Formats: sequence, C-alpha cells, structure tokens
Amino acid sequence: MKTYLDKIRRGEPVNYPALLKKLPERARRVHRDLFETRKVSVNRWLVTVIDDAAFSKLVETAEAPVNRLEAAKQGDSHCHVTAVSFVLAYHQRQPGPRPDTVVVVGGDVDMGFVSATNVLVIENEENFYRYRRMLEFSSEVLGIPLTLANCDVVLGGGNRITQPSSLQWLAGYRKVYCAFDYDMGGLQMFTTMDRVLGDKACFVQPSAWKPWLSRFRMLPKTTERFTKAVSLAEDLGFIGLARAFRSTGKFMEQEMILDD
Repeated sequence: MKTYLDKIRRGEPVNYPALLKKLPERARRVHRDLFETRKVSVNRWLVTVIDDAAFSKLVETAEAPVNRLEAAKQGDSHCHVTAVSFVLAYHQRQPGPRPDTVVVVGGDVDMGFVSATNVLVIENEENFYRYRRMLEFSSEVLGIPLTLANCDVVLGGGNRITQPSSLQWLAGYRKVYCAFDYDMGGLQMFTTMDRVLGDKACFVQPSAWKPWLSRFRMLPKTTERFTKAVSLAEDLGFIGLARAFRSTGKFMEQEMILDD
C-alpha cells in the first residue's frame, strides 16, 4: 500500500483497482469519499486526494513498523518479525532427548556449543525429536554420512528458521540440509533459504521418487496450492518431485519418513 500512496503524493498514475485491494476494509468501503480518479491509460489512473486527514492516516498505517512493539501499536505485531529467535538444536554435546537452545538476536548468536561443519534443518517437531532417523534418511538419500559428529540438527518450526537473523546464523555452516514437507509450504521455505544461502542450501529428497509414491497422501487444500507446488518444484529443478505431485495429485508430509 505504501508504494501506491507514495505515487499518489507525487502525482503519478497508479493501478487503482490494485490499490483498493491493499486498502484497509474501512477505507475501501468509503474510497469514493477519499479519492477522485481519472483513467489515463490501461490499468493506470491519476488519483486526487479529497480527504487529506484520512489520507494522512492511511500513510501512517502504511509506514512499516521498525520493530515488534511499533507493529503492536499499529494493531498487528505479527506483521513484523521478532527481534529475537529461539532455535532448538541437537548437537554432539547434547544428543537428546532434551534439545539445546540457540538464542539469535540480530547478528548476535548465544549458543553453548561449537557448531559442527553442517546442519540439518527439520521442519516438524515429531521428526525433529526423532532426529537420528532423519539423519539416517538424509544420509541414505544424499549418499553422504551425516551424524552429530559432523552435523547439528535444528528445528525449523514453520517459517521461524527463514527469518533474516536465523539465516544469517545458518550461513556460518558449510552446508545447510533442509528436511521439509514435500508440499507448497516446504518448497516455499526452501526457496527463501536457497535465495539467501545459495549453494550452501540443499533440499533433502530421494533421487528416485517411485518407491515413495504410496506415501503421498495429503490432499492439497486448494488447486492453487497444488499448481504452485508443481511450479516451485520445476523452478528449483526438482523434476522428479514435480512428477510425483502430478502422478499422485497429493503432497507428502515428512512424518511419512518415520513410517518404517
């Protein structure tokens, strides 16, 4: 929304229907009392502000909060990432069952152990708790031996691990192995990590999917999520996974790896 409002202040044409979708619901209902519009080209309108006070409030709302507290003052703390992250980890000195905690604050990391060469990021809690099986699985499908001697294990916790501060910490490892769900969400997480970490990031998956097709049992919630997952897999070069999606019409949750 801020980009559109800035253009309006500069007298530049905007895509007005797109702006309406960005406005808060209350402002969208009365937008004709806020703006006058004149179409100047395809998908472009010159917008004149009628109510300066209401427009100023919109600008204030659109300003990105600088921290979680400011976001809360604007009514939604969740629109800003936290300044601190707590990451659960298993490592050679803490082999479980109770994991260690890594505290990441901006560029500073407080951890009570020396990092191994590599790290395995596991998306879901059940798989994280059974990290030894996940290390075995990762070793099998990647063709490299992974143990706590050369690989720490951390809990991804949904999108928590993709926060900038966490990714900055992970960048200190030689290789970041990503064991995520085989669905749209897992591929989106990996896309973020791949964009930031580059060649350090490695998606953990079998080289041949045929023996695993019976474990694709999760029906996508929407057709859009399914087509997005296929597209992401293809964009990442995971052609076998894209074919598995198309063949089964389903996703595979990583808990199915534990079904031995």
